[in-house]
Amino acid sequence: MESVARGGTRWKRFAVVMVPSVAATAAIGVALSQGALAASFSVSGQSFKVAADKLDGKGMVQYGGVDVGVDMEGKKASHPVSVSAFNSAQITNMCQSVVTHVPVLGDITLQLRAGNKGKPVEAERLYIDVAQLDADAEFRDINIGVAAGQSTKGPGMKGGKEQANPNGFAQEADRAILTDIKQTAWATSAGTFKLSGLSMKLKKGKQECF
Repeated sequence: MESVARGGTRWKRFAVVMVPSVAATAAIGVALSQGALAASFSVSGQSFKVAADKLDGKGMVQYGGVDVGVDMEGKKASHPVSVSAFNSAQITNMCQSVVTHVPVLGDITLQLRAGNKGKPVEAERLYIDVAQLDADAEFRDINIGVAAGQSTKGPGMKGGKEQANPNGFAQEADRAILTDIKQTAWATSAGTFKLSGLSMKLKKGKQECF
């Protein structure tokens, strides 16, 4: 679909740097669409929404953690999350959106869409830090109640600045298939993230994915 501090965007500066940052984002988007970059998305002090028709993930582990970053005022903020990690995943008809309030201009929505032209988004070593998830889910060869740090099916815990208990409760599965996905997340990271049919737009007002 990493701590909130990684790759954060200072939205107070958004109005000043809008044009160059959009150009840079477009360039990064092209590289991502060609599978050229590792991907890391997070918004300091702000969650974002992700919707998709389907996520087909192989090698899954899911465990609890805390994302630590800064809020809109630059103060430390913590957010409890459920980390869903996959060795690999294909995502069909993905939409990602974040809304920020820009002085004078009002609310602006940055919306990204991909994987909707017959070729899904492809991700390797995908981590999604989820605050809320609504979906229909099917798990295959699932183990419930394993220790997070002892999972053998998924890519393992993220490490680094992640705040999670390696001995805490987790579940794992050989395969997870989620459909009709609507989720709110604080961060997403992937070893590689290939966005087929990428489209990024800035829209006036609140025009979120759901």
